[in-house]
Amino acid sequence: MSDGDTTDEFRYLSGQAVALGLDSVPAHRRSRFTDRDGRAVSAIEWSTGGPEVTFLHGAGLNAHTWDATALALGLPALAVDLPGHGHSDWRDDVDYRAETNAAAVFSVLERVGSDCQLIVGQSLGGLTAAVLAATNPGTVCGLVVVDITPSVDTSTGAAAVRDFLDGPDVYATREEIVDRAIAFGIGTDRDDLSRGVFLNTRPVDGGFAFRHHLANLGGAAPLFDADKSGLWSAFERLTVPVLLVRASHGFLTDELEEEFLTRVPGSRSLTIDGGHNLQEQAPTALAHAITSALEVACADSSASVPSTTA
Repeated sequence: MSDGDTTDEFRYLSGQAVALGLDSVPAHRRSRFTDRDGRAVSAIEWSTGGPEVTFLHGAGLNAHTWDATALALGLPALAVDLPGHGHSDWRDDVDYRAETNAAAVFSVLERVGSDCQLIVGQSLGGLTAAVLAATNPGTVCGLVVVDITPSVDTSTGAAAVRDFLDGPDVYATREEIVDRAIAFGIGTDRDDLSRGVFLNTRPVDGGFAFRHHLANLGGAAPLFDADKSGLWSAFERLTVPVLLVRASHGFLTDELEEEFLTRVPGSRSLTIDGGHNLQEQAPTALAHAITSALEVACADSSASVPSTTA
């Protein structure tokens, strides 16, 4: 299930651009694709031409979580609504595993991919990015994985997000959702939360409901990746440069970071000050990290192409 109401969804961009010290907002548009099963996969395309960077969001978020980072980056980019999120179709089988998400994203990249495609994934999007790259060699030339590894313990930070989503199906007002988010520690800036809630909800009979399927399951449990070994296998098979971006106040620990760097070939890491949703809290710093990762990825990709000159 998805709805086509995108009224005013870009209303915040000019203000975000001013806050970032930018003079203008690049071209942008909402696009609709279909996966191999005929389900709609929605995305936001930034600038013109094939994207150099594709953004994949975390569970319960949507493509707009990347707006500030995309603005700060200033490159042709694509921000995808993962299945069951944003304006993409819900799945009746509630299968939102990284493997399933990756197949849907690949259907989009087949349509808009470029020669050097850097995938930036946060949380669930980071796991999806690894599976995408591992199962489709040659499609991806580099990964930026934001504040997630297969070993993250969801009984800690992620539990707050789960408990926040385990609320009413319909809220009388959007402000009620903002109040609940603050109560559960999901952000502290009311203006930022109001923006996120506006972009992640839709009007329904009796009030407002979240756009994503995870808050509309009626008690059913979504299918996520229970097999950590399978996710680790995807990361361990990667043959492209990988940057792990750790949030200083996010889900990762020193031990998790060390494990990632030990197990993932060609990986390096850096820490950015902020919480789990760095794309919203530290977009400029994250954009700088992405630019650096893209340079490394493209250089590595070029070096792997055999010379045809004598």
